[in-house]
Amino acid sequence: MTLLRQRETARLDADRLDDLFLQLGQHAAEDVVGRALEELAVRLTHIEGFFRRGELEDLRKCARSLGAIADQLGMLLLARVARDVSACAMGGDPVAQAATLARLLRIGELSLNEIWDMQTY
Repeated sequence: MTLLRQRETARLDADRLDDLFLQLGQHAAEDVVGRALEELAVRLTHIEGFFRRGELEDLRKCARSLGAIADQLGMLLLARVARDVSACAMGGDPVAQAATLARLLRIGELSLNEIWDMQTY
């Protein structure tokens, strides 16, 4: 039996967060980022449920919106993988769908943990 170890790190663009804090101010930016992180976590859960129920159009839409939120926060890898999931959702390849979804969930968790751990706000 072969076991593949997943060793990816989240890629964050801290400059995007810094810009957000400069534009909105400390308090407002903390609020926006906190709500966005909660929304990302909720969408990850929804995406997994859509996949399990075979609701691929809803999965595609949710992944696309998750990617847009992640991009705004500077979560570049998460945004890219969300776009991959969205593209695979309608491709008719269940193996690709499952693989990209697994990567999205893995990168999502890493990205959320990484941004929570950042000391910039």
